[in-house]
Amino acid sequence: MKPEEKQAAARALLDNPLFERLMQELEAAAINGCINAKFTDHEARAAFAAESAGGPQLLRKAEVPGGAGQGRRHERACVKRA
Repeated sequence: MKPEEKQAAARALLDNPLFERLMQELEAAAINGCINAKFTDHEARAAFAAESAGGPQLLRKAEVPGGAGQGRRHERACVKRA
């Protein structure tokens, strides 16, 4: 795949509402798993916490080149962090 094709595919994936919904569902499932893990199961809780942090980190780092040689970051509308 040429770099231009990779960029176009990444842009299409990040702009797809189904992908956005999938990432929201995965994050919610991981957070619920962390909340509902047994109090003494620290390994499971840590695994769910790492999983819930992985998706948003990936999306924050995903830069899709925009016009005029500048990149733009894909911002998730569902997650508002201070």
